[in-house]
Amino acid sequence: MKYSNIPNTTIKVSKICLGTMTFGEQNSEQDGHQQLNYAVEQGVNFIDTAEAYSVPGRKETQGSTERIIGAWLKNQQREKLVVATKIAGPHDYFNYIRENMEFKKPIILEAINNSLKRLQTDYVDIYQLHWPERNTNYFGKRNYKHHPNEAWEDNFKEVIETLDELVKEGKIRHYGVSNETSWGLMRQLTESTYNNLTRCKTIQNPYSLLNRLFEVNLAEIAMREKVGLLAYSPLAFGTLTGKYLNGKLPENSRIKLFPQYSRYSSNQAQFLTQKYQDLANELNISLAQLSLAFVNQREFLTANIIGATTIEQLKENIGSIHVELSSEIIEKIDEIQDLQPNPAP
Repeated sequence: MKYSNIPNTTIKVSKICLGTMTFGEQNSEQDGHQQLNYAVEQGVNFIDTAEAYSVPGRKETQGSTERIIGAWLKNQQREKLVVATKIAGPHDYFNYIRENMEFKKPIILEAINNSLKRLQTDYVDIYQLHWPERNTNYFGKRNYKHHPNEAWEDNFKEVIETLDELVKEGKIRHYGVSNETSWGLMRQLTESTYNNLTRCKTIQNPYSLLNRLFEVNLAEIAMREKVGLLAYSPLAFGTLTGKYLNGKLPENSRIKLFPQYSRYSSNQAQFLTQKYQDLANELNISLAQLSLAFVNQREFLTANIIGATTIEQLKENIGSIHVELSSEIIEKIDEIQDLQPNPAP
């Protein structure tokens, strides 16, 4: 395994982070514990979850992923593991989690306490704002449209003050953001600096061969401000395994089970995926390992969040840490990207 430090902290994390959103839906508790055990055996010490999981979100399974992890975590050496979870923001689809999902202090305190209870731990290492409260682009939305009369009022300072209190109480060690924009991340950093509050350490955004938007603006912030990318969907919902090419739709695959997850299913994404598949064939490696190795080698990356529904998939995904892509191969990847720079935001 390879490791990196979460920027501006002493926390060392495996470059491969185990994503767990399938636990409680596609994976049973037994499956989840098997994945956790295997990942740790391979040197993975970083686990990512969220109060909204499992996915797809449903009232009946909300919090199930944290509970499955908690049942496993209570029997582990907690100090050797790095656990990240998230608080859900306002969203009509997720209003079964809480009646009020704004990032107000009582709500944040309720959410973290519930997560700690489900996880059966006294603290989480990284507590993340799952998506912004304000009207902005995330989850594949294109073309920002400003709503001058939106209900949201600027509350960055108040939110960070609450997170700062949680750090001082020891319930969280650090905080991060997710599905955030350049403006939002810089506001987080600016408010922390001006008010001498705890600082945002990580940003969990999509990043893959089919979605390199992070490179446009956020990569510069990540490097200059020392905020680590926790890349999610590095295999683009499984599209970058090649299993959906030529109209295939395997049984029990995510898109077969949940066709609403069409973010990476466009014609342009399929076109680019085929080009990457051809390159992987030339290199005699799997498309999944090409895709993950590319993410693993980004200089702004802190951890690559992989997920799997089978142990075989998990072995392949974790094994990508041993695949090294030369500068010539990276150039070929960039040439392919130039054919369709933004296929799946």
